[in-house]
Amino acid sequence: MTSPVQLENTEHLLDRAVEALATGSLIEIRNLVRTLYPAEAAHILEALDPELRARLWAVIPPSVIGEVLVALNVEVASSLLKITDRKDLIAATESLGAEGMVDLLHVLPEPLLSQVMESIGVHNRNRFEKALGYDEHTAGAVMSDDVLAIRADVTLDVVIRYLRLRGNMPTASDSLVVVDRNDHYQGLLPLNQLLTHDPHTKVEAVMDARAAGIAYRMSSRDVASLFERRKLLSAAVLADDGRVLGRITIDDVVGLIRDEANHSLMSMAGLSEEQDMFAPVFSSAKRRALWLGVNLLTAFLAASVIDLFENAIQQIVALAVLMPIVASMGGIAGSQTLTLVVRGLALRQVSSKNAVSLLFKEVSVGLLNGMVWAVVVAVVAGLWFHNSHIGILLGVAMLINLVCAALSGVLIPVLLDKIGVDPALAGGVLLTTVTDVVGFMTFLGLATLFLL
Repeated sequence: MTSPVQLENTEHLLDRAVEALATGSLIEIRNLVRTLYPAEAAHILEALDPELRARLWAVIPPSVIGEVLVALNVEVASSLLKITDRKDLIAATESLGAEGMVDLLHVLPEPLLSQVMESIGVHNRNRFEKALGYDEHTAGAVMSDDVLAIRADVTLDVVIRYLRLRGNMPTASDSLVVVDRNDHYQGLLPLNQLLTHDPHTKVEAVMDARAAGIAYRMSSRDVASLFERRKLLSAAVLADDGRVLGRITIDDVVGLIRDEANHSLMSMAGLSEEQDMFAPVFSSAKRRALWLGVNLLTAFLAASVIDLFENAIQQIVALAVLMPIVASMGGIAGSQTLTLVVRGLALRQVSSKNAVSLLFKEVSVGLLNGMVWAVVVAVVAGLWFHNSHIGILLGVAMLINLVCAALSGVLIPVLLDKIGVDPALAGGVLLTTVTDVVGFMTFLGLATLFLL
């Protein structure tokens, strides 16, 4: 009896790769590479420093380097292209479909791109150029043109004999696309229906006519959401007139979800998901300098607010000690709301119809938390500095700032999304500015009015 395959997690694979590269054993490195899927090889390459990355890349078989390249982020792929033999690269593209070729386009420099286009033949070149005609981040750009279509007016027996004659099926097939004589979409024929019904039954009797196709213009984010909501494994992509252009499968959608998650995570730090983790120090510092500069400007804005109350701070030193508490609590509360709303926008759960209800709910949460923690900080600050008035003012300022943080946490990302700015990218900086300015202004302003 064959024993089950023991799967290694990616961390263990990375450790094995580093150890093999450190020992310099080509046999061990080649043995490891032979066990890796292209996506696993890409994951390891992205996690290695440039020197080890080049050594591992040198032993990856030319037959799979195309698949590995399209699984890498753009920056790492671009760096590896510089050390890739052009003949190997051109040969590798022959195994890629139109979808993979489109992905590879983004990293192929001229004149290498022209050489690849000339080498792939007229038929593949036409497929490639057709795929390039779709807008990026739409269903058309994501789909594969590897579609198996059948007619609705034939019997299941005819379909089965056709499949046997054909000899293969598109990857990740759970159903067949049903079309009419003019290739207009009619529905899907699930494979379990094909295999379990009487062979003399016609396709139209057992196909799923309710399975809607996807418009080629639909955004990739909406495609991922549709697959998640309807638990789809595949779906046909349609032209405006209803003709079948291609199909999207769950493995394509997994990639979309991963890319969207990476984008949201990296954008919140002002970074790009396509950046090389081991990029040169100078280029990494240069990229991050922009958002550090933006943050510095907002910090100066907050500092200018503090400067307005210089006299109050000089007379009551406790104000300088306590004022960061107000801004910090507002920042945390606002970040919680901001994260919730940004996620809702990404999942298309926030719209103009429910934004007001969400705003009211988050303000209510901010008000409730504000009242609870206002009492806590008022008591602590009053006992700490033996001054109940400072404690009360601190509590009131915190209450106001937490309510403002909730307002900002909803309004900032919604407004940014309306004007076409990524809320994950700019929302955090704007929110921090609001909570700092409001926090300092409220606390120091109240102290100036009532304590001096």
